[in-house]
Amino acid sequence: MHLEEMAATLEATGRYRVLRELATDATAFCPVPDPRDLPAGHRLGLCVDTETTSLDPRTGDIIELAMVPFTFTDDGQIVEIFQPFQQLQQPSGPIPAAITDLTGIDDAMVAGMSIDLDAVVGLVSTAEICIAHKAAFDRRWLEKLSPIFTTKPWACSLHEVPWKDEGFENLSLSYIGMKSGFFFKAHRAAEDCLAALQILKLPLPKSGRSPISYLLQASRAITCRIKAPNTPFERKELLKARSYRWSDGSDGSQKAWWIDIPEEKLQEEITFLQSQIYLRPVDPPVRRITALERFSARAD
Repeated sequence: MHLEEMAATLEATGRYRVLRELATDATAFCPVPDPRDLPAGHRLGLCVDTETTSLDPRTGDIIELAMVPFTFTDDGQIVEIFQPFQQLQQPSGPIPAAITDLTGIDDAMVAGMSIDLDAVVGLVSTAEICIAHKAAFDRRWLEKLSPIFTTKPWACSLHEVPWKDEGFENLSLSYIGMKSGFFFKAHRAAEDCLAALQILKLPLPKSGRSPISYLLQASRAITCRIKAPNTPFERKELLKARSYRWSDGSDGSQKAWWIDIPEEKLQEEITFLQSQIYLRPVDPPVRRITALERFSARAD
């Protein structure tokens, strides 16, 4: 019996779920087309991922970059995925053992390697949007690599798709992939990008809507970042319960609780701060953010 027939037989019993390996061989994908040759209504995007020596772009280094071009339509459909761009880079010091354990990338693999910045700029300049599964992480590393990444709108497949509402208990790519019927080698940049795009192509289990449609909707929206400095200590649990996050100022920004909300909910949030946190009229700092600044250090 053919392997697919065996898998279908098992699935038909209702007692088994079969995971299929995600195709990640670069030779199986077509080269990225010239944007001028795209059919009407088709746009070019990039899914990006980095592997790094630490969590902090101020002190660490990128050791691997992948960018996978894809075409999409305005109504939220991924049309085609193209050959990944994937390159390694030697960092300024030894790769920590924990990073090698996580990614499989060691010092010997990156010795003498560097990312071709001209190629990076050439590819990014043709894209209309950059997508990452944790855009607040990858964007800051990539802006350090090249200013070209500051010129594009960004979207985050981790935070801008309502995964939990759709029944996903865990938001990692590996878990969402398994729930979607496939597995892949996580924590290698190209594989992570290809997995993310496969996930973004599939209809969500409850709404039937494509995940990328949420990202395109978010990329057109304006959000407001409200900062709440000098709040009473005894009311921090109220802020945490409302999903405020704490900035300790270590990145040069103001020490404050903060939250990002849709623009239409701005007055509601100010009323909450006045009535439940400060207990007096306040005019908190507010910054309006588009997808050009969202997830960037510039938005802090």
